[in-house]
Amino acid sequence: MRITIPTFLTLARILMIPVLAVVFFLPWRWASLFAMLVFAFASITDWLDGWIARRYHQYSAFGAFLDPVADKLMVSTALFLIVQGHPTAWMTFWAAVIVGREIAVSALREWMAGLGKRATVKVAMIGKIKTTVQMLAIGFLLYSIHQPYAPNPTLWIDRPAFHIGDWGLAAAALLTLWSGVEYLVAAWPVLRDGEGSPVDTVQESGRMAGSMRE
Repeated sequence: MRITIPTFLTLARILMIPVLAVVFFLPWRWASLFAMLVFAFASITDWLDGWIARRYHQYSAFGAFLDPVADKLMVSTALFLIVQGHPTAWMTFWAAVIVGREIAVSALREWMAGLGKRATVKVAMIGKIKTTVQMLAIGFLLYSIHQPYAPNPTLWIDRPAFHIGDWGLAAAALLTLWSGVEYLVAAWPVLRDGEGSPVDTVQESGRMAGSMRE
């Protein structure tokens, strides 16, 4: 298997997930700033690997599989850290909406891919806007949420940054629901036509029909 530059960047993004978690819990005054920088760097690699793949035609099946996995792992981890640092019902609700939608849409894409209809649920513009708002909101929140044991944790404009991130996360969650509904509407004709068809029935090859599982 050939590892392309985009795939290497995706693997690096996955390796940054434990780095983000460790930095977030360090008893340093600037730990939240460095956590935000780690997340920002990961977000840049997310854009960069896609740009390189399109610009230089460095596509691979492994990279296509790994890229969305890396994105969801990084975002989910960051949201878990934010909720741990600011455990309110408001923050937990919006984080749960985002993570829940990602799980649902991933399952929908897998099922559609098994039917050869993956292009039906391709990424739309609203999904790209959602991703941008979500990344900015998470960055602001990682910067402004500090561990209680951090020495003198107050940083420059951390309070305004928190409010921007707080409302930004709510906006991202609403955009997440909007884009999720668009995916469902796009897939609905296939879902409706497949009503009553057998699911996960074993074929002679041993592969399950209607499933990506082996």
